Amino acid sequence: MTHKLSKITLAMLSATALYMPSLVHAQETTAEVEAADDYEVIQVSGIRSSLTSALLEKRESTNLIEVIEAEDIGKLPDQNLAEVLENITGIQITRTAGVGTGVQIRGSNSNNVLINGVQTVSSGTGRGGISFEDVSASIIAGVEVTKASDAKTIEGSVGGTVNLRTIRPLELSEQLINVRIQGEDSSLTTDGIQPRFSAVYGDNWDTDSGKFGFVFSGSLTKQESSSFRPRVDRDGSLVENCDADVVRSGNLEPIEDRPVCQDFDFLGIQFLNQEYENYEYDTTNISTTFEYAPNDDMKFFVDLVITDQERRQDSTRVQGSGVSAVLNQNLPTEFETVNYGSLDGVQLGSIQAAVVGVIEPDLDKDDDDPNLRFSSDTGARVTDTSLFRIGGEWQGENLFASFEISSANSDTVNPNLSSTLNFINPNCPLDATSNDNCVPFRYDLTGGALTFGINFDSDYAPTVGQLSDTSGEHVVLDQVQIGRNETENSLDALRADFSYYLDDSPVTSIDFGFRFSERESTFNDISDNIGGFSQMADSPSGSLFSELLVQGPSNFGDADGRELAIRNFVIIDPDLAFKNPDYVIETLEAALIAHDDTPDLSNLEPDSTAFFNISEETLAIYAQANFEFDYVVGNFGVRHIETSVDSTGNTVTDAGNTLTTISGDYSFTLPKLNLVVTPHDDVVLRLGWGQDIRRPDFDQLNTSVSFDPNINQSVNIGNPGLEPQEITTLDISAEWYFAEAAVVSIGYFDKEISNLFVSTLDSSPTDANGYFEYNDTSCSGGGFFNPIAAGDDFLAPLGVTGACVDLQTDVNDSAKTTQTGIEMAVQYDLSSFEDELGWASGFGFLANYTIQEYKGGSVVNESATRGTDIFNAINGIYDDADFVTYTAVQGLLDFSENAYNITAYYEKYGLSARLRYTWREAFRTDDTAGGASRNSTLGFPVVTHDRGQLNASVSYDVNENLNLGIEAVNLNKEGVSQSCVNEGAILCFQGLADRRITFGASYRF
Repeated sequence: MTHKLSKITLAMLSATALYMPSLVHAQETTAEVEAADDYEVIQVSGIRSSLTSALLEKRESTNLIEVIEAEDIGKLPDQNLAEVLENITGIQITRTAGVGTGVQIRGSNSNNVLINGVQTVSSGTGRGGISFEDVSASIIAGVEVTKASDAKTIEGSVGGTVNLRTIRPLELSEQLINVRIQGEDSSLTTDGIQPRFSAVYGDNWDTDSGKFGFVFSGSLTKQESSSFRPRVDRDGSLVENCDADVVRSGNLEPIEDRPVCQDFDFLGIQFLNQEYENYEYDTTNISTTFEYAPNDDMKFFVDLVITDQERRQDSTRVQGSGVSAVLNQNLPTEFETVNYGSLDGVQLGSIQAAVVGVIEPDLDKDDDDPNLRFSSDTGARVTDTSLFRIGGEWQGENLFASFEISSANSDTVNPNLSSTLNFINPNCPLDATSNDNCVPFRYDLTGGALTFGINFDSDYAPTVGQLSDTSGEHVVLDQVQIGRNETENSLDALRADFSYYLDDSPVTSIDFGFRFSERESTFNDISDNIGGFSQMADSPSGSLFSELLVQGPSNFGDADGRELAIRNFVIIDPDLAFKNPDYVIETLEAALIAHDDTPDLSNLEPDSTAFFNISEETLAIYAQANFEFDYVVGNFGVRHIETSVDSTGNTVTDAGNTLTTISGDYSFTLPKLNLVVTPHDDVVLRLGWGQDIRRPDFDQLNTSVSFDPNINQSVNIGNPGLEPQEITTLDISAEWYFAEAAVVSIGYFDKEISNLFVSTLDSSPTDANGYFEYNDTSCSGGGFFNPIAAGDDFLAPLGVTGACVDLQTDVNDSAKTTQTGIEMAVQYDLSSFEDELGWASGFGFLANYTIQEYKGGSVVNESATRGTDIFNAINGIYDDADFVTYTAVQGLLDFSENAYNITAYYEKYGLSARLRYTWREAFRTDDTAGGASRNSTLGFPVVTHDRGQLNASVSYDVNENLNLGIEAVNLNKEGVSQSCVNEGAILCFQGLADRRITFGASYRF
C-alpha cells in the first residue's frame, strides 16, 4: 500500500534532510521515493526550515500533536523551555521572578514531561516530570506536545504530554560540531552579566560491523532573575461606621474603640510587605546518545541525560507588621470605592478603602506598634537528575519490535537559612518589654501601584543612618529558620512495543505492547526554628553578631521608578548564609548563649511527623489497530493499567503520631480513537477521542504534617483516599495547507473530568480579640493545632506558642467538570514572492488564538473570617451571630479563558529576526506574594490580571560558520497585578518583573 505525497509535503521533507526525529512511520516505500523524483525539491533553511519540518510532522501524524524544532542546534525560539512552549497554540505559562517555570496546556497544570519518550521525575513531590528550568533549551533539538493521545501514550496527563527530543546520531548527514557562548543581563539584578556555554559534537561512521553514531551535547548556564513584589493587606482592617452596633461573641464593642470611625465603613491598612524576589540559577546539562545499527533491520541505542541544578533564592522582605494595632487610630486621607463584584451570582457590594495616608504610632493605644522587620529568605534547591535508557529495535518482514529499559532519578536537597530581624527604633520611648519598635509608615496606593515607606516627617521616624547601621545596635534577632529537606524520586520502567503489518487489508498494522514501572517518592523534613522571640529579654542584640550584618538591596523601585519605598535596612548576609551556613549558625548561637544562659539552639534532625514514603507499581498493556482506506487513516486501541500504591506516613490523632502504611490499588481500561481524513491534497480533518487518568501528586497522598512557626500559614495534610482523576477528551480539527510552509487551522476540544482534585480550607475561628484558639489543642471549633505557631499580637498574643490555625487539604470533587475550547492558528511567509518583492520576501508570521471555558464542580471556597466581617458589614450586619458566610465554586486555578500569540519574523541575506507578543487573560491562582495564605486573601484564590509580554531576537550569519545574536525577554517590562476576590476588586499584590537581554555567538565547525 502506498501513500502519494503532495508537492508541499515533499518540499517539507527536503527541509529536514540534515536531521529529523523518527516519525510514526519508520519506513519510506519505494513508491514514495519514485513520487519524490517527479517533483521539484525546494530547499529551505533557518527559521523557515524549522517551521516547515515541524509543520510536516504535525501534518503526517495520525493524532493531534504540535511540534517546535530548532532552526539549528541550540537555537529553539527561546532560552527557557517553558517559554519555548508558550509559542504553541493552547499553552500558557506561569513565571517565577519573570522566568517561565509552569506550563498550562489547555488550562491544566497536570501534564507529563518526557525526554526521548521516557517519563521523567520531578525535583519535588509532583508527578509532572522534570522542571523546565532544569533543562537548558540548548541541548534540545525539538519539542513535541501530544494533545490527542493514542494507546501507546503513557497515561497520566490532563492537558497534554510534552516530549523533549535530543539529537539522534544515525540521522545526521554530516559531522556536527557547534559551540555557543552567551551572556545574559537582567535589568533588576545587581550581579552583572551571567555567562552561558553550550556545545555539541555528533557524527556517525560506516564500518564492516555496521553503522555507529554518537552525539554529545552539554551546557553550563548561569542566570539571575528578579522581580519586586509589594503586598498591601487590607483584609482584617475593617473600621465600622460610627452608628454601627458592633457585636462580637455577644459583646458590644464600645464606640470609643474606633475613634477614627466615619459615617461610612472603610478598610484601613492591616499589613505591609516589600518583597524583593531574586533567584540565581546554576545549571549543568549533559546529554549523550550512542546508536549502533549492525544492519538495515536492527538498531541498538543508549541514552544518558544528566542535569545538575542549583537554584538559589536570595530574596528579602521588609515588613510593616503590627499595623492593625493602631488601625482605629489612623484616619486615611484618601479613599477609593472597592466593588467586590459577585461570587456565584451573589453580589458582594462595595466599600471604601484607604489609598493614601500615614500610619502613626499611638502610645496610649499600643506602646510599640506598628513595627518594622527585615527578613532575608536564603533558601535553595539543589537537584541532581539522571535519565538512562537502553534498548533496541528490529524490523522483520511483517513484524517490528522494540524494547527499552529506563531509569529516571532525582535527588533534591533544600538548604535553607532564612532569618528575620526586628528593628529597634531609638526614637520610640520603648518600655523594654516587647521587641517591637513603633515605626511610622506612609502609603500611597493610587494609580494602581502599591507604594509605601517610612514616614520620615513623623516625630517617631528613625534616621536613614539608624536604619542602615550594620553595627547591630538597632536590630535584634527575631527568628531563624534552618532546613535541609530531602526529596528522592525514582522511576524504573521496562517497555516492549510490537507492530505486526498486514497486507491487502484496511487494517495496515496491529500495535501491541506492555510497560511495567516502579515509582517511589520519599520526603524527609529536616528543619528547625530558632526564636520567634517577642520579648526584648529573649532577643539577642545585633551587636552580638554584627559580623553577619550587611545592608539590604536599595534598588526597590528600579522597575517602575517609584520614589516611595523602603531602601535602607540591614539583613544577615545571604551570600554568607548560603556559602558558609555552619559559620552563620555558630555565630548566631554564640550570640544566643551570650544573651541567655539557656538558649534555644538548633537541632537539625529529621522530623518523623513530616516524613513520608510512597511507592507505586504499574502494569500497562495496550493494543491498537492502525487502518487506512481511501482518504481515511487512523487508529483505535485500548490501554489497560493496574496500579498498586503503598503510602507510608504519620497519622496524627489525639493519641499522638503513628507511622502507618496505607495500601490501595486500582485499574482502568482507557479506549483511544484517532481519525484523519484528507478530502483534498492540502486539507486535513482530524477527530480524536480518548480516556485518560491523572494520579494525585505524592504530597497529596501523604498523611504527614509539616508545621511552620508563622501563625498565618495554613497546615497542609494529604489525603491518601484521593482517587485518580478521570478524563474524557474529544478533539475535532481542520487544517488547510494552502501554500508552501503555510497553514490555517481551527480545532475544538472538550474535556470532561471526574474526581477533580480541589483544595479545601477549614478556617480556624477567632475570638472577640481576633485571636485564634490557643488553649484548646483539639481545635473543636475548627482548624488544626500547630504546636510551634508563634503569637504575633494579631492572631495570637505575643509570647504564645501553639495555636489552632487554618487547615488545608485536597479532596475529590464529586461533580464532573468540563473544559471546552477553540484553538485557531495561521502560519505564512512571503518566500514564494521573491521575484516580485525582493528583500521583502523574507517576512513571515505566525499567530494563534485560544478561547476556552470551564464549567462544573461542586467544592466551594468559603470566605475566611476577615472576608466574612467585610462582606457582612457591606450589607449592614455587624453582629457576628447573624453573619452569613459567602461561598464560590473554586473552579480551575491558573486557567485563562482567552490567550493569543503573534510572531513576525524576517529571514534573508543571513539575517534572522523574530518578534513575539504573548497575551493571556486574567486567571485565578494561589501564587501570591510574600507567603500570603487564603486567610489573608479573604478566603479565595486571587486573580492575576490580563498580561501581555513582548520578546524579540535578532541574529546574523557572518559567514557559513559564525553566527552572532541577541535576544530580549519582556521588552515591555510587563509586570503582574493581582486582586483579591475578583479582578479589579481590590489590588492586593504586584509583581514588577525584569527585562532580560541575552547576547552571544555560535560557531559551527
